[in-house]
Amino acid sequence: MGLIEQIEAEGMKDKVPQFNVGDPVKVGYRIIEGGKERVQNFEGVVIAKKNGGIRETFTVRRLSFGVGVERCFPLHSPKVAYVTVVRAGKVRRAKLYYLRGLTGKAAKIKEKI
Repeated sequence: MGLIEQIEAEGMKDKVPQFNVGDPVKVGYRIIEGGKERVQNFEGVVIAKKNGGIRETFTVRRLSFGVGVERCFPLHSPKVAYVTVVRAGKVRRAKLYYLRGLTGKAAKIKEKI
């Protein structure tokens, strides 16, 4: 298992911000259209983090024109340009899937002071 762990350590990004479930984040995702490359922003609340090491992923949820949109990002992917934490959220759960059924003020997450 030492060889596998060594390969995983080489593939990890050096600077990954610390964020937790419940934090509103802004994710910059690289998109290639034809010969051009641009960064598209996706801003929302982290509702889940899965796995660990190089396979770590996180799911971000936001409302777009009244419709809930969720997107899963690999944390150490070269396509993820940046992850910026907007503020720290205060939650008591590891997965916030219950937010899918809430709308408006009920879906709001308190800020950690």
